[in-house]
Amino acid sequence: MRQYFSNIWQGFTTPLTGMRLTWKQLFRPSVTLQYPDERWELPPNSRMQLFVNMDDCIGCAQCERACPVRCITIETIKAIPDEVEETTTGHKKRLHMPVFDIDMAKCCYCNLCTYPCPTECIYMTPSFEDAAPDRFDLLYHFAQITPDQAGELEGKSRAFDEEEAAKKAARDAEKAAVAD
Repeated sequence: MRQYFSNIWQGFTTPLTGMRLTWKQLFRPSVTLQYPDERWELPPNSRMQLFVNMDDCIGCAQCERACPVRCITIETIKAIPDEVEETTTGHKKRLHMPVFDIDMAKCCYCNLCTYPCPTECIYMTPSFEDAAPDRFDLLYHFAQITPDQAGELEGKSRAFDEEEAAKKAARDAEKAAVAD
């Protein structure tokens, strides 16, 4: 009989305990943010989307070698000494880059590619809302050279290399003739 009344008492107090918690939470201020209008402040060292400042990039491919998932693709063309530019950081741009792609679908956001860069041109941005309906939209092309310009630069570079090789062969032949 004692168990019977204990069960009745417990059945009566249990909903009251739940209602007490409900009323207590009802008058607390809300902590939910209305997302598109309000946003959480991100931590200072948070890792988001990669960005490359192509004006400062010298094409050393250190970031490509450091990437553990191989999401960075770089192709370079040797620049002619007359066309060597200088970056804002003071480094010489001895290479042209017709291809500098980052596949953010593969990126693991480890930030390892940013550390070896001598010009600090690749960095993580605070942008994190870059969802895409198609994963091919997550392949970001940073190169500023068109395929036509790349072909022209490659032709100039090849011609310059051939010219330098011919000059070196002529010098070597001259030295051999003097030595005989």
